[in-house]
Amino acid sequence: MVNMKYVLLAIAIALVLFAIYAFFQSSQKKKQQAQQEMAPRRDPFEGVQGAEPYGPQSLGPGAVLSRGGVDYVVRGTLTLQQGPYQWQEHMLDGGSGTSWLSVEMDEGQLDLVLWHTRKDLSLDMHSNLEVEGVQYRRVEAGQASFTSEGNTGLPPQGQMEYGDFNASGDRRLSLERFSPGAMWEVSLGEAMLPGDFVVYPAPRS
Repeated sequence: MVNMKYVLLAIAIALVLFAIYAFFQSSQKKKQQAQQEMAPRRDPFEGVQGAEPYGPQSLGPGAVLSRGGVDYVVRGTLTLQQGPYQWQEHMLDGGSGTSWLSVEMDEGQLDLVLWHTRKDLSLDMHSNLEVEGVQYRRVEAGQASFTSEGNTGLPPQGQMEYGDFNASGDRRLSLERFSPGAMWEVSLGEAMLPGDFVVYPAPRS
């Protein structure tokens, strides 16, 4: 009888210790997740030649890009994440209409595309699309999470879907939507070179 009491006591102690351990692990996990959400934008282009002016430490809300006598002010920035892959889309104010500059690494090379939103176009996701007589072939599609800074018209964080299309030369087509079942936002783009812009970095907070 005495031995049984000791066994039951040992089991009770073990259960209490396990509960404390589980609570501690859960608290640590939540703390790590909170730290990740609050972490500043990291620079995936560090060490890549010519990429420094376009890294997240320089290009963000408040930065200015000058091209062909036109100044574009970065009003907002989206940082998108798909697994380990990260890229930025910067909303530009300047020129005519709504423009975006996407900045990402593609097979070790800096990929810059200047996008112009086309609200007059309504397209669905297909493997191939034709716009204004130009044939575009889909090269990538998927889902990504995003965080938003500045004035983008989007919530601070969320999920999105996208499709990227290429045509001959430097012409690009993009479909994006930021809520399930919504209409696709259509943008036509042109690949840029790092030297096409003069970048005046965003002021440091």
